[in-house]
Amino acid sequence: MTLAFTVLTIVAPVFALAAIGFAWVRLGLDYDTDFVSRLAMNLAVPCLVFVALAQGDIDPGAAGQVTLATLVTYGAMFAAFRVVCAVLRLDLRTYWAPLVFGNTGNLGLPLALLAFGQVGLGYAVVVFSVTAILQFTLGIWLVSGGGNPLRALREPMVGATLLGALFLWRGWAVPEVALSSLDLVGQMGIPLMLLTLGVAVARMRPQGVLRMGVLSALKVVICAGLALAVGLAFGLDDTALAVMVVQFATPVAVSSYLLAVRYGADAPPVAGLVVVSTVMSVGALPLILAAFV
Repeated sequence: MTLAFTVLTIVAPVFALAAIGFAWVRLGLDYDTDFVSRLAMNLAVPCLVFVALAQGDIDPGAAGQVTLATLVTYGAMFAAFRVVCAVLRLDLRTYWAPLVFGNTGNLGLPLALLAFGQVGLGYAVVVFSVTAILQFTLGIWLVSGGGNPLRALREPMVGATLLGALFLWRGWAVPEVALSSLDLVGQMGIPLMLLTLGVAVARMRPQGVLRMGVLSALKVVICAGLALAVGLAFGLDDTALAVMVVQFATPVAVSSYLLAVRYGADAPPVAGLVVVSTVMSVGALPLILAAFV
């Protein structure tokens, strides 16, 4: 009973904020997704990422180890889902990237912070940063059939990641006034992302619920299993291992749907994956967290 209550206290605020965004749209109230998304991804989240790295709550060596483990896990996931797409005869442009990339930002960061504190958030930021860079390079290339991999260099989040990593590696201290200001701006990021997640889910319609349910279940099992195996192989500490598994077990990212729309892939099935996998995560993520808390 105590374990169940602990897990509930971790996941309840996350899904409560998403539920507010969902209800807001269902009540017919306006929500400027474009403005809020730009504010979050171009300002709040970069500040959050920089502060989490620059504060030095994680050891630079451990951060490097998590980065390598994350890259290896993604390599294994790309291979695994290429096989899944071939066996199930799924269109690669539509399904391959969405099955690989999880919602490590909107959902993964809040879960890591609530479950494992600032140290957990630091590890989660590392996984999220690698995810974002890969999704905006290799992911765009897969969805579009030839996107520009240099696009990632124009993303503020990438610059914040590199700068924060430099401060972490060199042990540089950020002036207290600047750090407090950046931290305050960064604190907007998680609530904004969760509200937008709920709004996005409310505006989507699932396509082929049964098929999407099977693919969503496969995603959770494959991603969490590979993350666990790679994390153990790298000898990650308990917190880093838990954060990696939780991050990779997150549902299909809303950004996968946006990229499908922008680059001409078959968007409705991706929207279905986002909706169904997000709903399934309400049950799956607490079970995974229960194994680590």
